[in-house]
Amino acid sequence: MSNVVPIKGEAQRLPLGLTVIVPVFNEEDKICDALCELVSIDVTFPIEIIVIDDGSTDRTKEIIKWPKHLLHIRFVDLTENKGKGHAVRAGIGLASFSHVVIFDADLEYFGHDIPRLFRPIQMGIASVVYGVRIRGINSMHPSFLFSLGRRFLTSFANVLYGTAITDLHTCLKLFPLEFLRAIELSESGFGLDTQITALALRNGLKPFEIPITYVGRSVLEGKKIRLKDAFVCMSILIQTKLTKQINYKDVRYAKRNVDFVQQRNELVQIFNRDFA
Repeated sequence: MSNVVPIKGEAQRLPLGLTVIVPVFNEEDKICDALCELVSIDVTFPIEIIVIDDGSTDRTKEIIKWPKHLLHIRFVDLTENKGKGHAVRAGIGLASFSHVVIFDADLEYFGHDIPRLFRPIQMGIASVVYGVRIRGINSMHPSFLFSLGRRFLTSFANVLYGTAITDLHTCLKLFPLEFLRAIELSESGFGLDTQITALALRNGLKPFEIPITYVGRSVLEGKKIRLKDAFVCMSILIQTKLTKQINYKDVRYAKRNVDFVQQRNELVQIFNRDFA
């Protein structure tokens, strides 16, 4: 990290690093693989993993508490199921580093993408980074309807906010912790994901987008999103558009590197290698 030059002043109240929040509910078949994948990623920045169990009724808690997991993670047991949004908000309150990413334990996403997503923040070229799912690039979508619905909702958000994001509901989104704590998050279910992006767009934040690997689950495989969630999403987007902007200034947490061109070329090489 010697090539990362921190910015002095207000933006440096929190140390440059990443908090990974893992909300879980009844994922006994996948949680061990998800955590082992997260703790094995190779990073060049400080990182912490906070696992929030949202009142699981299967063996999820028991598996999380195995010593091999607890050596690497911070575990919080909420005991009562109140929804993904509630669990994420609890994690935000406990986070220690400058940026936060939410990582679902359902194995649809891959931990090895996280270091690449954090690199634009290290390089000082972005404060918000989205890992976007792109058809035909390291992705497997569960069905045509899910893919169509995702694209429709993303287009709806872009028309409403005058933006040009690629993937409204990607799970892998890196936000400054200060921003997440400055906004009022009221959604307790899956709607929280929509609300965070809507508030970001409403307040002028522009995500830096990087393609990621995605293997989507079908309903039979445990996917919990349903058609009704799409209408909730549209309602949240419209309501947030009508709210006032908050007093938040988008800042960089590191200076733009003097060797940016060289590092950009290295980043292109990584993309070509991963997505060839």
